[in-house]
Amino acid sequence: MMGGMRMPRLLLVEDDERLAPIMVEYLGETYDVTHRADGAAALRTALDEEFDVMIVDRRLPGLDGVQVVQGVRRARIRTPIVMLTALGATADRVEGLDSGANDYVVKPFEFDELLARLRALRRDYSVDFSAMPVGEWSFFPSERIIESPYIGPVALTPKESELLTLLVENPSRTFSRQQILSAVFSPADGLGTVDTYVHYLRKKTEPSVVVTVRGRGYRLGSL
Repeated sequence: MMGGMRMPRLLLVEDDERLAPIMVEYLGETYDVTHRADGAAALRTALDEEFDVMIVDRRLPGLDGVQVVQGVRRARIRTPIVMLTALGATADRVEGLDSGANDYVVKPFEFDELLARLRALRRDYSVDFSAMPVGEWSFFPSERIIESPYIGPVALTPKESELLTLLVENPSRTFSRQQILSAVFSPADGLGTVDTYVHYLRKKTEPSVVVTVRGRGYRLGSL
């Protein structure tokens, strides 16, 4: 505890016997760190205790990092999560984000960068924790989660969340594919990228979440 104030609680899930003690010591200057070395124990701890932020390694004994994050999100726990891993391939990053992680840091990493990522996540969560209604669903942009009253929370990737945010903030407006491309994606991605991400959103939620307006583009639908 620093200056009489409670240190934010951090759950560190890391099984590397050499790296974990270093991380505990370094992060312990800023956070009240709870360390777990296997996935099953980490998930039990995450479900039983309250944390301000979590760092979860991708490859763990017991349950892997993706399964841990999925378990946390199924329990409707919205604590921001950084996934930490030596796997840097795009497919691995996408899988980690799709599981419900909010950020992804690849080993080896600089501690200053990791701390900056943690600060950014906690700042985002403290600024905007409100839900945006999408039909009977609730969309939490800062967490990149859309929650169904029937199946619970569904994690979105950053671009899926940006696309949905654009539509939710302008519910009566029809956006052309070019407008969406300029607002959410890079022009180098091409117009087909817009169609692809609309498909992703519909697949994760329901087909009616985004309506196709023939000859004009897309607008927010209803769930």
